[in-house]
Amino acid sequence: MVTNLAWRLFKHEARRGELTIILFAIILSVAAVLSLSLFSERLQGALVERSSQFIAADSQLRAADPISTEWLTEANSMGIETAEQISTRSMAFGEQQMSLVDLRAVGQGYPLKGDIKVANEPFGTPSITQQRPSPGEIWIDSRLFQLLDVKLGSTVYVGDSEFTVARVLSEIPDQGFSVFNTDPMALIALEDMEKTNITGPGSRVVYKAYFAGDTSVIDSYYDWLRPQLDDELHRWQTVGDDESAIGRSIARAERYFLLASLLAIVLAAVAIAVAAQRYSQRHFDPVAIFKTLGASKQLIRRVYILQVMFITVLGIVIGIIAGVIIQQLVVTALAGQVDVSLDVWHWRPVFIAVLTGTICAVLFSLYPLLRLFSVPPLRVLRRDMGASMSSKGLQFGVSGGAIFLLMWVYSRNLEISAILFGSGVLLVGALVLVTLGLIAVGRKLGSGSMGSWQLAWARIRRRAMDNSVQLISFSITIMLLLVVLVMRNDMVAQWRAQLPENTPNYFLINITEQQKPALEQHFADNGVNIESFYPVIRGRFVAVNDERVNTEVTKEDDPEATEGRRGLGREANLTWSDVLQHENKVVQGSWHANWTPEGESPLYPVSVEQGVAERLKIALGDTLTFNVGSEIVVTKVTSIREVNWQTMQPNFFFVIHPAAMQEFSATYITSFHLDGDRKAEITSLMQPFASVTLFDVDARINQVREIIDQVSLAVEFILVLVLVAGSLVLFAQVQASMDERQQELAILRTLGAKGTLIRFSVINEFLIIGTVAGLMAAMANEFSLFMLQSRVFDMEASIHWEYWAIAPAVGALVVGVLGAVGCYRLLALNTGQLLRKMV
Repeated sequence: MVTNLAWRLFKHEARRGELTIILFAIILSVAAVLSLSLFSERLQGALVERSSQFIAADSQLRAADPISTEWLTEANSMGIETAEQISTRSMAFGEQQMSLVDLRAVGQGYPLKGDIKVANEPFGTPSITQQRPSPGEIWIDSRLFQLLDVKLGSTVYVGDSEFTVARVLSEIPDQGFSVFNTDPMALIALEDMEKTNITGPGSRVVYKAYFAGDTSVIDSYYDWLRPQLDDELHRWQTVGDDESAIGRSIARAERYFLLASLLAIVLAAVAIAVAAQRYSQRHFDPVAIFKTLGASKQLIRRVYILQVMFITVLGIVIGIIAGVIIQQLVVTALAGQVDVSLDVWHWRPVFIAVLTGTICAVLFSLYPLLRLFSVPPLRVLRRDMGASMSSKGLQFGVSGGAIFLLMWVYSRNLEISAILFGSGVLLVGALVLVTLGLIAVGRKLGSGSMGSWQLAWARIRRRAMDNSVQLISFSITIMLLLVVLVMRNDMVAQWRAQLPENTPNYFLINITEQQKPALEQHFADNGVNIESFYPVIRGRFVAVNDERVNTEVTKEDDPEATEGRRGLGREANLTWSDVLQHENKVVQGSWHANWTPEGESPLYPVSVEQGVAERLKIALGDTLTFNVGSEIVVTKVTSIREVNWQTMQPNFFFVIHPAAMQEFSATYITSFHLDGDRKAEITSLMQPFASVTLFDVDARINQVREIIDQVSLAVEFILVLVLVAGSLVLFAQVQASMDERQQELAILRTLGAKGTLIRFSVINEFLIIGTVAGLMAAMANEFSLFMLQSRVFDMEASIHWEYWAIAPAVGALVVGVLGAVGCYRLLALNTGQLLRKMV
């Protein structure tokens, strides 16, 4: 009986359109979450898939000891592909010359992701090969041909073995990204490593195992493997752990997706709350009649809860269908521009979408329903009586908790959720104060001769509480739209600007003082512009304030791995300059350009990178001691620098004043840009400088740019959905005030007010509310963007003055037009029609 009554009432309300906005809001929330989540996960999966090529697998295990065959066997039994590599540094000998090399011994199957590239001649055009070095063969990179004075077919000696040079090695996927620690690379077969006898006691050998397969299977395998690993000997690495520019770009891309997607969810939730409020108010009379006829509270509660369940299930089903269709259309439209795995399906977005629809429908309808259930039977006789439950604290508490829950469940990022939620809370608090101000202004401006503006201000004062809710909804909607718009126009552009078109894509290291002029002139003669030269020397950071620090190689992110004060755990690349490097900013202290020595043994200034200073607990005024060769250099920290690691340029942990390093001979590092169509000129450019090391980062730069472009396209798609969600919120708010406006219009028409006066008063009211909402949204937008740029995206925060003018104007225009359109049918009715609709 209860179900039948609820279903009949549901069909009746559906025909009247009472549930339309709630249904659309649920559909929008589910469709937005599913389409955004599924699209983001597919796009993210494609980015990770491509970026996994730079670690040659989905996951990688690095070890200081040989990796157990049982571990690899277990992985294979779970359907995971595996491969092995052993790497070390050793001397390689030609017939006349020798050089230190980065020796890699690889097994069959390597690499699991990415490709090995070889060339027909040194510095030649690379091409992909499916082959691997055969036993007795060695593949060496172009620099080794110069350093060892060998050619294809020559013999090279490594340890106790001799090898035949079979290929010119151009690139392997996981060769690393460090312009400071790059020796020429050589590749041999895995079984040949033992014959060289260079992996005995005292040698620094890294054993690697590569794993590729389904993410869930690899996660299960890692759960099995983790208890057997020793943190001192083993390190498990995935693409997400990559600290290179590519790894950081992927992490930033994920945060962009999360942020933009969260905004659509919040807007859909607000639309449901507004629509449910109106639905509840319109059913005060039916509930009062039910109670008068003897219906119990439990019966009424079940009837309306079943209606919410009906609309929720219908909205979720339609939303899932719409979400799948939307994301498929977008993926198809962007297939030529965005690399998305079309054949990959993720169930997590479906679960999140269903959960979002349920939470939105239930929690945002909870307070209106509780008010509805509390309507007294006496309302049948006294229409002025409403619900007895009027606690706004409960409403805001439930709604706020639901929004934060949705943010946290969807994003799994507490920081982003807290920033957006905190911005919203501050905005609501500020808007409550603004509402009080509007009441005071309305009291003054709403008196006197009754023109359209005075009538608008009087209505704002009279409907202060309802207008405060409208103001909050409009402001939050405009703020969220501004955040997405700024993210699309400014934040992504700022990210892209860090890698302009002429970003250096080649680095030169090991340049001597004598080679600098000739190298610069040679490159200039060939139309290639050399960037600045940076002096570099290897040194070990050994003490802070005369307290020795640990200098053993250890896992940097594990402060418990060593005893005593923590150090870098390796040699540092020291540079010296009195000119602050581009994209470096002093955040504490002052730069040492104008430093002058005092006394016979002055403490030379040093500038420390902010992250290292925090990690090693270094502060301004601390004394840092470095061991450079056999010499000791004592410095004093005079500044802490913020470094932009996203730029593809040399950056340093420590920058010392030049006066401290006058007695040392340094090598130099520089960089240059070369267009892709000039890549073949590398051989002639490098021919006169055999001892200079060339490092190609073009592939890494292109990968980062592709990530930025794909994020930009994805945010455009998200912006459309956010605009739709925002429009729904605005429309729901206008519709929520229709009943009360109908009564006001009927009274004004009865008293003889002209249609023009009434029409303009309604438009002016929405213009005032829209202007104030836009202004407040601009303020909240600045706060949230400051927090997001500085704390989440590691960007320089800036003030967006243009939106302080745009937001109030657009707010007034959009809210004014929407209010006029929403009230158009009502304003078109004559006095008799208005009175009949009230009966």
